[in-house]
Amino acid sequence: MAALPEPVNQLLAALNTLPGIGPRSAERLALHIVQADPAAVRQLAEAILEARERVKPCSICGALAESSPCAICADPQRDSSIVCVVERPVDIITIDKAGGFRGRYHVLGGRISPINGVGPEDLRIDALEHRLRAEGVRELILALATDVEGDATSFYLAKRFASQGVKVTRIAYGLPAGSGLEFADELTVKLALEGRREMS
Repeated sequence: MAALPEPVNQLLAALNTLPGIGPRSAERLALHIVQADPAAVRQLAEAILEARERVKPCSICGALAESSPCAICADPQRDSSIVCVVERPVDIITIDKAGGFRGRYHVLGGRISPINGVGPEDLRIDALEHRLRAEGVRELILALATDVEGDATSFYLAKRFASQGVKVTRIAYGLPAGSGLEFADELTVKLALEGRREMS
């Protein structure tokens, strides 16, 4: 097989670092890009740069937004006394698409993982504690993955915040074990939220 030109190999390697893009998909995308109309490629590159420059985390909840506070935090129709805690900004999109939840969100930015050197101080837990006091939060819904790290993080949060008079619930285990929210369909997420239970 003929070797690809070095610029194509570099593009292929860069695409291969994207989540969900394996070697074959990266090769198809790279070959498509180098053969596409230059104007279309330029438009794609500009859209990527503009999205990266304009989208920032919300200063309150951590969701991806063009302005801060984000549309969810600024929405007076949302119940600020109920906060759904998620690992990543993309999890907010998954839950909101499912419908039925009209509270607010808080992005932790990861999960407690001693093996990977991630402790509670590395997550946005202090910011969550500040929100509990400032916003009068009465319920925290933990919507974290049902793997070992997600369970450890959930139990840590339940222990830390239940002693402060806040009801701490966790979404039901309707989500696949060992998986994250991004792999669940909208109905499963909705049912899991409705079937949440208090953690003790």
